[in-house]
This record gives sequence, C-alpha cells and structure tokens, in this order.
Amino acid sequence: MSNKGKLTIVVIGANGTIGQEVVKRIHEQGHRVIEVSRTSGDFQADIQDKKSLEELFAKIGHFNAVANASGSVAFKGIGELTDEELAFSIGNKLVGQINLVRAALPYIADGGSFTLISGILSEEPILGGVVASLVNSGVEGFVKAVAYELPRAIRINCISPTVLAESKGYHDIFPGFIPVEGWKVARAYEKSIFGIVTGKVIKVY
Repeated sequence: MSNKGKLTIVVIGANGTIGQEVVKRIHEQGHRVIEVSRTSGDFQADIQDKKSLEELFAKIGHFNAVANASGSVAFKGIGELTDEELAFSIGNKLVGQINLVRAALPYIADGGSFTLISGILSEEPILGGVVASLVNSGVEGFVKAVAYELPRAIRINCISPTVLAESKGYHDIFPGFIPVEGWKVARAYEKSIFGIVTGKVIKVY
C-alpha cells in the first residue's frame, strides 16, 4: 500500500499501550485514524464477539487498513489453568483476530493491509506462559498461510513484540528479557501498514 495520499486506518485496541502509540504514529504520517476499543473510541467492538466485528466494519464502510493491538490470554501454569481460561485465551487473541480478518475482508480497499499481533512467547516460552505460546504461534501460522489466499493484493503481517517497557507489572515473569518501548512497536506497525511485505512476522525484540 502506498503511503501517498490520505489513507483511513482502523486501529483496534486504540486505547491500549501499543494502540495509543500506533494511533500517534499514523497521525504523524498524516493519515486518518478510526479508533476502536471495547468501551471508548470512535466505535466500540470486542474481538471475541464476531457479530460485533461484523457490525463494526459494516458501519465504518470503506477503509485502507486494519491494525489490531488487542488480544488477551491467561498467564497460568498448565496444572492451574481452567477450561474457561483456556477457551477465553484461544477465543480472544487467536480466533478473535482470525474473525477480525474475516469480518473486515468484504470492506477493505484493494491493496489494503491487515496487521495482527502475536508476541515473543511463540519462540521463547516462560513459566506460566504455555497458553500465550500456543496462541501466539497460532496467530503467526494463520498470517503466514492466509497471505497466500487474500484477494485483491491485500497484505497481512503480524507484529511480535517482547514484553513492553511500560508494562512493569509483567517484568518479573519475563526474567532476563529486555523490554521494548511501545513507540518502537508502533514503528513495526508502520512497516506493515505502509510497506510492501506480506505473510511476515515482524519482530520487535
């Protein structure tokens, strides 16, 4: 997708740490942002609710790209994990992002792009992070495969950051990991949205 001319970018999870930095960076590039979150923003939607995603994109109509910075998983050891927590984690960050693409596809412009999010635990597991490793790997596998099937020159990539510098509450469960600032993650989103690559996992470690 060329970055010439004003584009409309839908940012889901726009009120989160990464989402805010993505919104800021897109504005700096002179493009229009439609901010989406569960309870605030220009529109509200929950990625775990496929119907809310379908209604969201039908309301927005035409847009050039979707950048998702939303997705939650449970951090618990395999022996402590409940059925509900497992179902939530898979349904939210994995199935939710797949359904995001499915719901937006009829409305996204030719040559548009999707940017999803995974994380470092797909490659470097931690104690209590087994579900996060599972889900992140699933998101990355989906991106690599579906890139071959998307029509109309639409691209898709996945951002894989390490633990965020701003998320201090998580630092203790990521021993020895070097945190990354949210603005650096936003630059990876910029590469995905305005660059030429597709089917890639863009790492921010």
